[in-house]
Amino acid sequence: MKHTLTIAALLPTLFANPAQAGSLTNGSWQPSGCGAVPESPTIDAGNIDAYNKSIAAINAWQQKSRDYFECLIKEANTDNGIIADHANQAQAKYRETVEKIGAQAEAAKKKLDKE
Repeated sequence: MKHTLTIAALLPTLFANPAQAGSLTNGSWQPSGCGAVPESPTIDAGNIDAYNKSIAAINAWQQKSRDYFECLIKEANTDNGIIADHANQAQAKYRETVEKIGAQAEAAKKKLDKE
């Protein structure tokens, strides 16, 4: 039972300050841990050897690009989740406050009606 209480006590701490994955600056979101977007290669048709090297460069670029964009999507999904969680928490706090004020107003009204 002690372990359950310890874990339960840590959960709010873990979720209270989640780390963001990307950064938002002047309306532009960028991933923070994916590196730079790989530069696309060009086809060199000067000769067969140059062409073959171009194709090899394209294959390497495609893999790097795939890795980059998978990372980008993962970070975007992480940030979207954080934003949604914070918005939901703010809405829940607002609803609790409205309900609390409503209950206080109702209690005050009942008290004054008895006077």
